[in-house]
Order: sequence, then structure tokens, then C-alpha cells
Amino acid sequence: MRLRTLFIALVALALLATACGDAETTEDTTTTTSGVTTTVDPKADWPDKVVFGFIPSERQETLQDNIEPFMDYIADEIGIDVEGVVTADYNGLVVALGTGGADFGAFGPFGYVQAKDQYPDIEVLIQSIRFGSDLYHGQWFTNDASICDEPPVVGAIENVDGVPTILPGDEVAALQVGWGFGDAGLEQEVLGDGTEVDKGQACIASLESIKGKSVAFTSSTSTSGAVFPQLQLLNLGIDVESDITYSYLGSHTDTVQAVYNGDFDIGLSFDDARRNIRKDADDNPLHPDVGSKVIVFNITDDIPNDVVAVDGTLPDNLQQAVYDAIAKYLETEEGEAVLDEIYGWTDIRPAAEADFAVVRDAAEKLGVTED
Repeated sequence: MRLRTLFIALVALALLATACGDAETTEDTTTTTSGVTTTVDPKADWPDKVVFGFIPSERQETLQDNIEPFMDYIADEIGIDVEGVVTADYNGLVVALGTGGADFGAFGPFGYVQAKDQYPDIEVLIQSIRFGSDLYHGQWFTNDASICDEPPVVGAIENVDGVPTILPGDEVAALQVGWGFGDAGLEQEVLGDGTEVDKGQACIASLESIKGKSVAFTSSTSTSGAVFPQLQLLNLGIDVESDITYSYLGSHTDTVQAVYNGDFDIGLSFDDARRNIRKDADDNPLHPDVGSKVIVFNITDDIPNDVVAVDGTLPDNLQQAVYDAIAKYLETEEGEAVLDEIYGWTDIRPAAEADFAVVRDAAEKLGVTED
């Protein structure tokens, strides 16, 4: 079981190490040349404001509300205004970051690859971590248990030696619907009014079973909600144009909701986006039974976690200051709650461009480019 206390301890140690460097990059320094002392302001070339862009992993208006305390915290830490904006889709954020409409952007991995290919000045800054893992999956889910090889059980699917395998819900990297944090670690999630959230159910079913079904993808440029799942179908010889009917619904929340409502037989999202519709913003029950009504039956190959990308022309010490502020925010109770609600992040690390070769390769095989 992955215990929250372990991650808090690790984050605290990391922050202790970065705090010293942070002070050096944001405080005035003095230099003396030929007996003349000059004060140097390391923020002298910083803009008055930066814009931080997000894509809608949940409904746009809800995400806008959720990011406000996050943006306020970063602004207080770095000492300049930070505006958070939610774009309509991946492409909107790509264009904004590439053309000066945004300075930082939270992307899925394919969104980042797309942005980098179009605008070379964009760089990857932050790699998100969830419960010690910098990898995640796309998950296939259904409201039709008849496609399962065996009856669904409480649990989650993880790749074990490359094979999708059902494990207990508290033994996988992604936080599963119906699980929450208690004094002893992960346990049954209970909402504010005492309602228990159904723990997520899973089964194993072949992707051949989706033939003739209606499928809800997120967007054509979503790594977990379209690119990697469609590559799976391509490798199996399943034609998305003739073997299924499908639509792009725009967000991971919308695909879960559509399958929950019965509007589609099958849906795709990151794991575990079912949590997005279990309650409302005030911790009131919304669909606390989503874990038992929407059943995960397969997953994609491993995908690098989502990232924060940056306009690479921004001063290096400003980029570092934003990185340090986000790491520090994750150490607070508010930061843990907000970033869990938005993206499920529990930690971050510096990102590496080489990690995204697998994403670029998948997109090239599918012939996927910007819309």
C-alpha cells in the first residue's frame, strides 16, 4: 500500500534541498567591482505577470474555480501576478503558449509533443508524479458487464510484465474511485454527508469486444483518451472508422459521464477519471455509485505523466521559481487537495525531453497531428 506519509516525507526532503537554491535565485545580490558596490535584482528581467494555461480535464467552469487558489499561491511565492486560464481544448493551449498568449501550460504528454513540434521554443519543465509513479495509462471502461471474461470485482488494472492484470485498488499507482486517505493510509472514501463512494470495479475483456459498440473518446489529441487507445486498436487490426461508432466529447469527465448515463457503451479516460463525477465541488454526493456502474476492462501501455511546459524564452530563474512554488504548494494541505482534485498530482520532478519519445512514436504511427 502506498502511504501518504511516505510521500509527504519525500516531498519535505526535496523541498528542503530546493529552498536554499530558491533564495539564491530571487533575492537581491551585491557585487563589488573596482571598489563600487552594485545591487543586482535577479527579477529585473521578469515580466509583471505570467499566464498559466490549463486544458479541461473536467468541466471548464469547474476547473476555472479550482485553479484560482493554486494561482494565488504561486503569485504570492514568486512576487508577480499569475493569471490562470482554461482553454477550450489542447490546441487552444498549444497556440496560446506558442504565440505569447500563455507562459506556462499544463499538458497531457501528447499535447506537449504537439506543442514542441509546432513551437520549438516551448520546453518541458515539470513532470507530475502520482503516488511515486511518473507513468499512467488510458483506461477503457463500460456500462455493459457482459463483455467481461469474468464478473467484475472491486479492484483496478495495472500492467504486470506487460499484461493487464487486476490488482487491489490500493496497490496501483493511480488513486481509484472509492478510495480516500485516512489515518492508516488508503481506505473507503466517505463524503461529507456520510455517503460511501463505491470502490471502483474492474474486469478483463478483449478489445475485440468493442466491435459494433459506441465509443466515447476525449479529444483526438488526448494521449490517454485517444492516441494510445487508437494505437492499440490499430495494432489489433480494428478499424475505428468501420468497426465502431465513436465521438470526441472533449474531456475525461464527459466521457465518464456519458458512459454512466448510458449514452455510449464504451469510454476512454486517464486512470481514474471516474473520481471526477463522484461528488460535487462542495463534497456532496453526485454519482457515488460510479465505481460500480462504470467498469474498467482494459488499459493502454504505460504513458509518461502529464507535464507543465513553459515558454523557453522566459528567464531561467523565473522558471525555477515557479517550479519551487508548485513543489512547495504540494506540501500544504490546500495544495494536496487542490492538485488532487485537478489532476491527481502528489509530487513533481524536473522533466526530461527524452521521456516523450514513446509518445511522439505513437502519434507518428497513427498519423496524428494537430486538429
